[in-house]
Amino acid sequence: MSYFCSRRIFQQFQIKQIKKFNFSNVSGGPNKHVEFPKRNKPIFGKDGPITWKTVGITGVLGAGMVTYLLYLKEEQEEKQRRERKRQLGKAQIGGPFELLDGSNNIVKSEQFLGKWMLIYFGFSHCPDICPDELEKMALVVDNLEKEDMNTGIQGIFITVDPDRDTPKIVDKYIKEFSSKFIGLSGTSDQIQQVCKRYRVYYSPGKKDVDNDYIVDHTIIMYLVNPEGEFIDYFGQNKTADEIVEHILLHMFKFKQEKGSLLSSTLEKINSLSGKKIVTS
Repeated sequence: MSYFCSRRIFQQFQIKQIKKFNFSNVSGGPNKHVEFPKRNKPIFGKDGPITWKTVGITGVLGAGMVTYLLYLKEEQEEKQRRERKRQLGKAQIGGPFELLDGSNNIVKSEQFLGKWMLIYFGFSHCPDICPDELEKMALVVDNLEKEDMNTGIQGIFITVDPDRDTPKIVDKYIKEFSSKFIGLSGTSDQIQQVCKRYRVYYSPGKKDVDNDYIVDHTIIMYLVNPEGEFIDYFGQNKTADEIVEHILLHMFKFKQEKGSLLSSTLEKINSLSGKKIVTS
């Protein structure tokens, strides 16, 4: 009995405290509607928590983060380029060649000095891969001509099937892809020699009942600089846009290196002669 009396007394005490808490400090008594304080200051603006200053700081931090990520991406690509250049430096690829054009004229690699070359090895009876790659090469050359950095490039097709691809056949075949391309053929020995220098693998397959056959060969485009040096290669997995980007980068670096060399040479000449030579 005493337990229930004590509990009831405690409950009454709690009720009084609650009433006191809710209404003792509110003017007008318990019947008046209680309103919570309203925010007088705006969220955004000079007096708000979000200001142009905070937006600007956030923007700067965001731009800095994007710049840093782009820097990391460029650094990674530069590492890949250096590694690629290191690997290419180990291989002696390219060199002089002497072949025949569509008019049976002798064409030497020295004739292309001063120009960039993009060389592809294939054969005219190729069912799909060679046409796809030559169409890609034509697109690369066309797109390069639209770029200011482009200093001129010559597309060249060299057959790996001299038994069927005579100079006239090669010339007619390559013009289907671009009138700017030069098609070259030659004797078996000449083709073997140029393929060896560019490390091109090729192997004629078995002949069918119609004496037709497929030639298995390396599917690569070779980039050669104006000094006749092999610079880079592009496999079947590279798109035309990617190839254009790489070639423009090589053209830019080549121009920069030659410009630095010219400036250094002129400085030496000026120091010896005492006269200042200016180039445009």
